[in-house]
Amino acid sequence: MSDQTAWGRGSRFLLTSGAFVVLVAGMREAAPIIVPFLLAIFLAIICGPAFFWLKKRGLPPFAAVMTVLLGVIGLELLLGAFVGSSIDTFIQNLPLYQQRLKEEATGLLAFLARFGVDIPRQQFLDFIDPGAVMRLVASMLTGFGGVLTNMFLILLTVIFMLLEAASFPAKLRAAFHNAEVPAGHLTRVAEGIKRYLAMKTLVSLGTGLAVTLWVALLGVDFPILWGLLAFLLNYVPNIGSIIAALPAVLLAFIQFGGLRALVVAAGYVLINVIFGNIIEPKVMGRGLGLSTLVVFVSLVFWGWILGPVGMLLSVPLTMTVKIALESGPDTRWIAVLLGEEPRESAVSDKKKARA
Repeated sequence: MSDQTAWGRGSRFLLTSGAFVVLVAGMREAAPIIVPFLLAIFLAIICGPAFFWLKKRGLPPFAAVMTVLLGVIGLELLLGAFVGSSIDTFIQNLPLYQQRLKEEATGLLAFLARFGVDIPRQQFLDFIDPGAVMRLVASMLTGFGGVLTNMFLILLTVIFMLLEAASFPAKLRAAFHNAEVPAGHLTRVAEGIKRYLAMKTLVSLGTGLAVTLWVALLGVDFPILWGLLAFLLNYVPNIGSIIAALPAVLLAFIQFGGLRALVVAAGYVLINVIFGNIIEPKVMGRGLGLSTLVVFVSLVFWGWILGPVGMLLSVPLTMTVKIALESGPDTRWIAVLLGEEPRESAVSDKKKARA
């Protein structure tokens, strides 16, 4: 009997692993379809409180949805117009930046030669490839406009989601005998995502404003663009702030040389330490319910599957998976492993309950 039980568990593990691999492969292939749908879900969750507030004030559901979406569209158009013009100007200046980067690299080689560090000029320039570096920066900036191409589909999906939100509890009660269980899990997911996105947005907004003021004070071109980049990439855990600092520091190096670039980099480090290590933990409470390792691995995992949008949504997606795993007794242990280190009081309470 024990051999049959072990065989059954092994077969179940293999089937589950195979299903997981097939699911991940399917999600990666279907990323162009999944990404707009996920963005629509998170946008609907963010817009939900405003929608229900307008409904309570007596506005019809369709009018409430259109009012919320008009605000979203207005903000998007304003943002898109500014970002588009800034990126166009940046790309126009790209040849000049490439030439300046090559000049600064040559000066750096001359500086190192004074200390006996002799590096062949052509090999060094081929290694850093100034043109490739600046094209990478330009492509990173242009990549943020890729999401806007699917915005019509996203907004249309948000409209239907918000209109369905009012009748969804009734559908759950009709579909399940004990509707409180699935409704409770969905509420936990929605509340967790709303809280995370609201708090993260406040911290990211402060980070973006601080970066804008800092680089503008130092005379770096496009300060609002770098502040916007810092705001957006602050949603990417662990490495987002580093990626956001690279183009601004590189541009400062091109414009003013190494000393000013170091000052810009020091400002980025100070801003991210203040907002990321001091303000954010206080604002967001004890934590996200996820371990630090899981946050980093989820960043790589969702980024590999869904691209840049997956990196932006890695934490909310992993939080959703963790809450879903907590709902089943067979998968609850995975949710525990994904979570933070248990408190001593919680561990002792469990031991007392078992005793």
